Amino acid sequence: MRKPKVTPIEKEVKLKEEDFIVSKTDTKSRILYGNKIFIDISGYSEDELLGQPHNILRHPDMPRCAFKVLYDHIQNGKEWFGYVKNMRKDGGYYWVYANISPTFDQNGNIIEYYSVRRKPREGFRNIIEPLYQQLKSIESTEGMEGSLKAVEELLDKYNMSFNELMIKIQKGIINEL
Repeated sequence: MRKPKVTPIEKEVKLKEEDFIVSKTDTKSRILYGNKIFIDISGYSEDELLGQPHNILRHPDMPRCAFKVLYDHIQNGKEWFGYVKNMRKDGGYYWVYANISPTFDQNGNIIEYYSVRRKPREGFRNIIEPLYQQLKSIESTEGMEGSLKAVEELLDKYNMSFNELMIKIQKGIINEL
């Protein structure tokens, strides 16, 4: 099945504090499992989600470089933390603070990816939305290489890794970039 054509609309659905979205994908990012909260917030049925590439939920406001950083981490056996704006089946959206980790077999090979997402802290959008808009703007003129360079420069400025920066934003330690 091809990714359905969904038109974004300005309708946000917010997670509750106690909500945890859990999903599992294969190494090609096809959805193998999603908990009830994941299915409900996506607006898709379980049958519509299972077997689909996770990018069925990709919102066009997300910079491509965010996913490049994500996949570079998890394909190299490392976990990833970050903010993702997902698009629902109805075109609405929801923000998550995500942790994605590889799952290994007994020989150390990556066999799946496991993701837990929760409600982002209040105020994160004041930091993340301008950053993502800037990265998308850079991508439109300089491509992915330009936006990745901008991310690298930001991390150098703060002298920390991508995960460290995202964790500090989520904890409220960093309130502006």
